[in-house]
Amino acid sequence: MFVDALCLGLDNIPTDPVMKQQIQSEVDENGLAPLLAELEEKDFEYFKQVDQQNAARIMRAIEVIRITGKTYTELRKGTKKERPFKVHRFVLDHPREVLYERINLRVDLMMEAGLENEARSVEHLRHLTSMNTVGYKELFAFFDGETDKQTAINLTKQNSRRYAKRQLTWLRRHPESHWIKFTDSQSVVKEILSIFEENRSVR
Repeated sequence: MFVDALCLGLDNIPTDPVMKQQIQSEVDENGLAPLLAELEEKDFEYFKQVDQQNAARIMRAIEVIRITGKTYTELRKGTKKERPFKVHRFVLDHPREVLYERINLRVDLMMEAGLENEARSVEHLRHLTSMNTVGYKELFAFFDGETDKQTAINLTKQNSRRYAKRQLTWLRRHPESHWIKFTDSQSVVKEILSIFEENRSVR
């Protein structure tokens, strides 16, 4: 969302801090399910395409619907705005098995660095939407005795891999992106610079 806002610009969609806080309170008290049901009823088109695990997007859509009485789909024109700069998109492309291996290693390193203690330090805030993130929610289930520690770690790895898959799907929405096979940092930088040089010579 932030990358699109920078590169493509934003639609002029209203916001209301009072309504935003009201919706946040509803989620903190009742979870996301009632908002998903409301979105399905009032804007089925957006309901079908949105990541239904992404609380921020669900809440934003409901906020707009309640403020305007219109669907979020109707207001999201999605037209590219004129930007005062040129955008170059580069995606580091790992083979799937390498990417997943790196994700698994990262979770192990996070555990070694104290993720469990970090999760315990914010456990009293677990009712907040911001705490429903990969790593925390799996450890909260462990703290509740719903799983053992190793299962929580394995689920964190699995859910991180799923999140990475969604990220790759999102990145493929931009066909102008340059996908660079990752070998080592120096080679990647060299390839990026060569692409810039090619673009400069074309102009």
